[in-house]
Formats: sequence, structure tokens, C-alpha cells
Amino acid sequence: MQVTDILTQSGVKVLSSSTSKKRLFQDIGELAAQCYGLGSSEVVEALLERESLGPTGVGLGIALPHARLANISKVLGLFVRIEKPIDFDSVDRQPVDLVFVLLAPENAGVEHLKALALVSRTMRDASTCAKLRANSDPSTLFTVLTEARAPQAA
Repeated sequence: MQVTDILTQSGVKVLSSSTSKKRLFQDIGELAAQCYGLGSSEVVEALLERESLGPTGVGLGIALPHARLANISKVLGLFVRIEKPIDFDSVDRQPVDLVFVLLAPENAGVEHLKALALVSRTMRDASTCAKLRANSDPSTLFTVLTEARAPQAA
């Protein structure tokens, strides 16, 4: 699995208006509606429900929110860079500015886990994150994400 299998160029955005996790999820819902024709409120509700189980802020300014949806047939991704980092209840208590969202079909067991592992490895790479933070152009961000060579799991 490659990042291009789950992320489209239109699914990458820089946000300046998100000031809270809830507002961010609303922005992500709108992006999912634009990119994939999904119901914005359904996406927001699924992300908030998953977040209530435990925060998806993994540390170092990175969050990997994910949720399962009934009406999709494959894992879909969205990437958002937030201009002003927001509180995300991350494990290291640091605000988040890089957010990679995964939306998976309700019954996508292994595919969802493979996508989550791929995104996690990609976002753990310090040079990839530095490039993402240094750019504001969505097409450049897409290129950085899709050309990143994440280390393969052993």
C-alpha cells in the first residue's frame, strides 16, 4: 500500500481558521464532502465518536484521527496542515499542526490497519514533517507525502 492509494491531491489542505478540535473536524467533514462526496456531518460525528474513546494526537505536533463509515468501499485519506497549532489532548500535551485523517469502511479490518501503519510510519519521519511544516502549497504537501519513503515494517 502506498500513500497515493488512500490520498488524492484534492484531499490536502492548509487551514487557518481551525481554532479547536471540534472546528477542525467540521473543516475535515467539509473537505471529505468536497473530495469524496461524503456527508460532512456523518464524517464529523464518526471522528468525534472515535476521539471520545481516546485522543488520536500521537505527539510531536501530529494527529492521526480515524473513523469507520458505512457508506464507503475503500480506505480514504485527508491531510490538513494547521497554520496555528491547536490543542488535541496529545500524549505529549503539544499542540497539533499536522493531521492525517483516515476514513475506512466499517468492515475494513486489515486494510484499515495497513493504512494506519503506513500513515504512522510516514508521519514519524522527521524530515517529512519538517518539509510539511515548511510549505503552505497543497500540491507541494501532496508531493511531500506521496514521495516520502517510509521505512518498511520488519
